[in-house]
Amino acid sequence: MNILVIGSGGREHALAWKLAQSKHEPKLYAVPGNPGMAEIAECIAGVSIADNSALVSLAKEKAIDFVVVGPEVPLMNGVVDAMEAAGIKAFGPKKAAAEIEGSKAFSKNLMKKYGIPTAKYEVFTDAEEARAYVEKEGAPIVIKADGLAAGKGVIVAETLGDARDAVDEILSGKAFGTAGNRVVIEEFMMGEEASLLAFTDGKTICPMVSSQDHKRAFDGDKGPNTGGMGTYAPAPVMTSDMVERATDEILKPVIAAMAKEGRPYAGCLYAGLMITEEGPKVVEFNARFGDPETQVVLPLLVSDLVDIMLACTDGTLGGMKIEWSAASSVCVVMASGGYPKAYPKGFPIDGLTKAKAAGTLVFHAGTAEKDGQIVTAGGRVLGVVAKAANVKEAAFAAYKGVSAISFEGAFYRRDIAHRALERMK
Repeated sequence: MNILVIGSGGREHALAWKLAQSKHEPKLYAVPGNPGMAEIAECIAGVSIADNSALVSLAKEKAIDFVVVGPEVPLMNGVVDAMEAAGIKAFGPKKAAAEIEGSKAFSKNLMKKYGIPTAKYEVFTDAEEARAYVEKEGAPIVIKADGLAAGKGVIVAETLGDARDAVDEILSGKAFGTAGNRVVIEEFMMGEEASLLAFTDGKTICPMVSSQDHKRAFDGDKGPNTGGMGTYAPAPVMTSDMVERATDEILKPVIAAMAKEGRPYAGCLYAGLMITEEGPKVVEFNARFGDPETQVVLPLLVSDLVDIMLACTDGTLGGMKIEWSAASSVCVVMASGGYPKAYPKGFPIDGLTKAKAAGTLVFHAGTAEKDGQIVTAGGRVLGVVAKAANVKEAAFAAYKGVSAISFEGAFYRRDIAHRALERMK
């Protein structure tokens, strides 16, 4: 079986790593891939992941049997539709269904229509009206760019001044370009965040192990929002009862809602949740695996990922039993100095072999190869992952792996999984 993975980040490296373990013994290709993925897949440069016709041509040329889409942009562009039109199976939602991530306004309106629990909100295109709403509601308040903003289009405004500035920055187009043509303003929800990813074929929905991301750049959840500085799984706040509630009150209803709207959803659905006093509420939906949640969830998957993904694509997920490990896993992201703002690139990375020898998984997120040396090429450079019997042991092992790796300007949070560790005291 020939499988093509679309994407180049830590999520895609983790997907390829898990797919490579399949009993189907797939021949893996990655476009464009990264130096870490090159160890298990044939990486193909020079093809834009935003060019559907070029991707379909590549899939035909390599006799691809199955395509796995990592990032959101190709999904929004309709690459799954294009592959299916060419007779090639692909894992991920079609363009109409991917709108659940592509537009926060669409997602919020869908939840309002079908009674799915989420924060109170309003949508604006006019800055003056948006500022007036902020004044009426008060702070803290959450300001979101409507479209895709690489995980950075959300501003939690602690003061009215911050909220007004966020509205102006987003709607001016200077902060997030066309993603800020509309702004979604939400009430600030109190609680603990968690991520619950799920496999679905459009009818059946199978939750994965829960996880918790660390969005803020610095220890103690301080600093600007990033694409994610680390994760751990499972998240203790997601008790078995809470997972059941989230499945019954959020995941199942949203899949049914999408079907009723003529946008049947198959693939991976990511629910970003706030666990409030009233129960789980939706912060956001993503139309694909989370990054870096994937890096901690997939190491806990016992079942064959290829079989699961094919069942999602073929509509046969209801007949599957998916098995998970009872262990825990922790991912610490090593980032470039300056991230999430401007940062330099091209610094040599040392210690990758040493970290792997210590028993950690090292997923490449923003790396390149230059003259035979792996160098930094992104804001989030590496995801160092360890799996152990409990979160304390997994965190210790992950940080041991981190200590083996070095590059100029490297920084990382030293408190990943702190909420779970606090619960263990």
